[in-house]
Amino acid sequence: MSIATQVLEGFFAAVNRNDMQAVTRDFDPAIVRIEPEGFPTAGTYRGLEEVREHIRKGRGTWAEGTCEPEKYLENGEKVVVYLHVRVRLKDSNEWIDARFADGFVLRDARIIQYLSFGERTQALEWAGIKDPAA
Repeated sequence: MSIATQVLEGFFAAVNRNDMQAVTRDFDPAIVRIEPEGFPTAGTYRGLEEVREHIRKGRGTWAEGTCEPEKYLENGEKVVVYLHVRVRLKDSNEWIDARFADGFVLRDARIIQYLSFGERTQALEWAGIKDPAA
């Protein structure tokens, strides 16, 4: 298992525990977080405090559930993580069950970029990774 995979496994485990201290442990102070249009908290967030607050806000909407990594694909400093999210938001009885991908850039075991993609193919394209199913 690569260092990048270990770092990202720790990140997602912390998200699922709602442990904000651990979530940001491996973030670079100048991290950039990009959430695309159409996502609940779309925008670009810069720096540790802004990104931490963004994640806290998003994770704070969950009543219960998880965001589980299914696969890690690496190309140099870029890592694509296939995710399966199954969460129930506060004030809702409906479960959200979706699959998508996040992209990360890591340098010296620090996360410097964190992006979300609605479609896994978009994440692979961003990272320059050939679709492993093809």
